[in-house]
Amino acid sequence: MTDTRDSAVTSADLDPEETAEWLESLDALISERGTGRGAHIVRTLVDRAGLRADPVSTAEGAVTTDYVNTIDAADEPAYPGDEELERRYRAWMRWNAAVMVHRAQRPGIGVGGHISTYAGAATLYEVGFNHFFRGKDHPGGGDQIYFQGHASPGIYARAFLEGRLGEEDLDGFRQEKSREGHALSSYPHPRLMPEFWEFPTVSMGIGPMNAIYQAQSNRYLQGRGLTDTSEQHVWAFLGDGEMDEPESRGLLQLAANEGLDNLTFVVNCNLQRLDGPVRGNGKIIQELEGFFRGAGWNVIKVIWGREWDDLLARDQDGALVDIMNTTVDGDFQTYKAESGAFIRENFFGRDRRARALVDGLSDDDIWHLRRGGHDYRKVYAAYQQALAHNGRPTVILVKTVKGYGLGQRFEARNATHQMKKLTLQDLKDFRDHLRVPITDAQLEADPYLPPYYHPGADAPEIAYLQERRRALGGFVPERRPEHAAIALPDPKAYEVAARGSGKQQAATTMAFVRVLKDLMRDPEFGRRIVPIIPDEARTFGMDAFFPTAKIYNPKGQNYLAVDRDIVLSYKESTSGQIVHVGINEAGSIAAFTAAGTAYATHGVPLIPVYVFYSMFGFQRTGDSLWAAADQMTRGFLISATAGRTTLTGEGLQHADGHSPLLAATNPAVVTYDPAFGYEIGHIMRAGIERMYGPDSTDRDRIYNLMVYNEPIVQPAEPEGVDITGILGGIHRIAPATGEGPRAQLLASGIGVTWALEAQELLAADWGVAADVWSVTSWTELRRDAVAAEEEAFLHPERGIRTPFVQSQLAGAEGPIVAVSDYAKDLPDQIRQFVPNDWATLGADGFGFSDTRAAARRFFKVDGASIVVRMLQLLAARGEVDAAAPAQAAERYRLSDVNAGTSGSDAE
Repeated sequence: MTDTRDSAVTSADLDPEETAEWLESLDALISERGTGRGAHIVRTLVDRAGLRADPVSTAEGAVTTDYVNTIDAADEPAYPGDEELERRYRAWMRWNAAVMVHRAQRPGIGVGGHISTYAGAATLYEVGFNHFFRGKDHPGGGDQIYFQGHASPGIYARAFLEGRLGEEDLDGFRQEKSREGHALSSYPHPRLMPEFWEFPTVSMGIGPMNAIYQAQSNRYLQGRGLTDTSEQHVWAFLGDGEMDEPESRGLLQLAANEGLDNLTFVVNCNLQRLDGPVRGNGKIIQELEGFFRGAGWNVIKVIWGREWDDLLARDQDGALVDIMNTTVDGDFQTYKAESGAFIRENFFGRDRRARALVDGLSDDDIWHLRRGGHDYRKVYAAYQQALAHNGRPTVILVKTVKGYGLGQRFEARNATHQMKKLTLQDLKDFRDHLRVPITDAQLEADPYLPPYYHPGADAPEIAYLQERRRALGGFVPERRPEHAAIALPDPKAYEVAARGSGKQQAATTMAFVRVLKDLMRDPEFGRRIVPIIPDEARTFGMDAFFPTAKIYNPKGQNYLAVDRDIVLSYKESTSGQIVHVGINEAGSIAAFTAAGTAYATHGVPLIPVYVFYSMFGFQRTGDSLWAAADQMTRGFLISATAGRTTLTGEGLQHADGHSPLLAATNPAVVTYDPAFGYEIGHIMRAGIERMYGPDSTDRDRIYNLMVYNEPIVQPAEPEGVDITGILGGIHRIAPATGEGPRAQLLASGIGVTWALEAQELLAADWGVAADVWSVTSWTELRRDAVAAEEEAFLHPERGIRTPFVQSQLAGAEGPIVAVSDYAKDLPDQIRQFVPNDWATLGADGFGFSDTRAAARRFFKVDGASIVVRMLQLLAARGEVDAAAPAQAAERYRLSDVNAGTSGSDAE
């Protein structure tokens, strides 16, 4: 039924003259007293309105505006480009993008792809490519652009017209091995296309937070004098459905707090997620406007195309605006899937005054009333205003149609995201809509292989396109991993690790911090280290860095610090070296990624060192760490307070017994579980040299070190220490003394102290001679052994290479007990490669709060447990009395958690 309401609507401006007077007063106040005073007055008025008005309407009205464009038509700048040339090659890109996906769905291939996202977003990208996105040859250094992952076919289609890709490349879409050499990755994957893509974005939510920290990293580089980023801008293209991800919204406050006006989000609001409407019963643009505005962002809405300008200008009583304000997104989606007549009746027909506005328009005219995201003039005006805005980041909320131009089977349909093929009639209709010069005969020849279109390198459209990119600094996207060589640290920087702790006790966390401190003191290399801390510096003993390295804050420190009189006072600076992100692991990984890829993004090699509670690393931010690996990040992850039994006072959610296993699934991550400081020194040196040494051929690695908070006497580095063994994953630290049955104890991290305890008990109480091995990396031992198997499988003619673990253990007699402060699965990674009898002890299950000794006795990983398990293996071989295991269990009170003695509880 048609709604013919006559009443005026409150959203209309019934007294523009009075409004102008209020605005003039505000302008005068700001001019006289400054923006701070103006903001205070506005907030006070809003607060007063909240006391006197309906709280629901006030809450919305305070943070949202009418459902119209933020920029009035009269305020739009002149469009600087050749609109007709741009329209033509934008149409060719949209054609080629759709055809590429369609061809990839032909029989025998069927690898999928997404047609509809780019079809709806083409204008958003092309306005940027033609007039805003600066390439790496720009004098200012070039922009960083996070492309919406599902729009990748359109970016490839542009590269095809630019001459960067050929038809054979487009036909290699999603066929990265079968079409090797002419393959295109499904989405933006720098690891798969390392000279093309810069940022991986298809894991939704990671692009937004990484873009925020990329913008912060740009300012950090500027503040520290490492490079000039003042002319660089970060653009993030996002989906409205993507904004439901907590990562998409959870870090907005950082961008506002730090005034990152070098950042622009462009949210492609096609009102649809993968399965259906984003907000069928609501309005996602209004919701996002309120959310971003409340977070302190500048908000620009681009909702209606130029065809609506005249209608809105004639909407004197606000009837049309009222319909726009009250129509929910589910209805807007339906309108685009219906006809002009349907829109006339069901949209404009809701108010006779609004319907009268379109009396002079045909149904076809109504159907072609475009949404703002398909009008390059509207998009250009928004982009220009975003760049001109100072002091705050900007979000542009752009209304589009998913599948725009693909025809009624595609446009705004719930299933459009999964539709990958076009019928012959679809192809003809799409060609006609885009005016692509391809004949029916060409399409009918093989509907599975419709032709791509390129007018030739000499065409005026291509010449214009190339000229625009030259003026803006070259092609985008482009990744340039080359950078100037850097001076590696003086070897003396690692000497502190080799000295040990003398008679004092020190946890491996502190041993690591001492190495880091000396590395940061290196006059050349030290400035390249970026310590990243999520509000736990004091826990990790890193508060000593505050007075010297200082904490980065773009606003400096404009308050009187409460601890200003102590030596380790909290100091912030615009040139601070420490990135202190607060209680924010997701942001920490985003900062880690930005710093760890600065060698490619800016040509500035940095070494990020992110120190965190180990339980909140791979478990909480695993997806982001995969994206970091995809972006080929280099740096160190320090999993502090590691292990399931070393932080037992904190209880279950701090008791990490599985991080190394999770890390093992990421091929870029090299995980070590060192027992002593001198091992840490060698591992860190090897990691730095691998990332930036002159002879490295495998640089793109993330080193993950497990370090503990349990104080022990750190031994000095033994003379002739097996450095190869430390780096390879295993070295013997305590050979057996005396005679008796032989045994091997393999342990990692804090577990080495339990193995040394067990070695003494086995010798003194049971006459067993056990060697103790420090397994610095179970994962690297496994990777090496698996690689040896693979080599033998694929190249049997070469013979079988002995895995490193087997060569190290060659001649090691007797059974093995393997132990760590993690689940049994960790040592069992290498079990198949070791011929000795084998038993594993580990901290499987959930953690809990108790003393270290009690926890270790409960999990049966302490020294006494190792002894009993080894005696069982030896008894089975007939090498000790069959009664020995039971006697040992009784002697050490193995079932009594209060009888455990392994571990100091001094913090």
